[in-house]
Amino acid sequence: MINLYSNLPSLDLHGYDRDYARITINEFIEDNYKMKKKTVIIIHGIGTGILRKTTHEVLKKNKLVKEYKIDNFNVGTTIVELHNLH
Repeated sequence: MINLYSNLPSLDLHGYDRDYARITINEFIEDNYKMKKKTVIIIHGIGTGILRKTTHEVLKKNKLVKEYKIDNFNVGTTIVELHNLH
């Protein structure tokens, strides 16, 4: 399978607990915003859905996030669009 997003910054949350995931997601978003990245990928896996739910809660509250959506080709991944740096 071809990874369409292999050139984008990504964060793999496999093995993280909710609290560590929250901190790491916000740091990842802030770092990529500062580096003027427009799109990033967060890999939360499928499992019980806890990390996906946590990821989406964090992204919804983060003011640097323009929008996010589940990847149509991999439901264990969320694609995140960041606001433009002013």
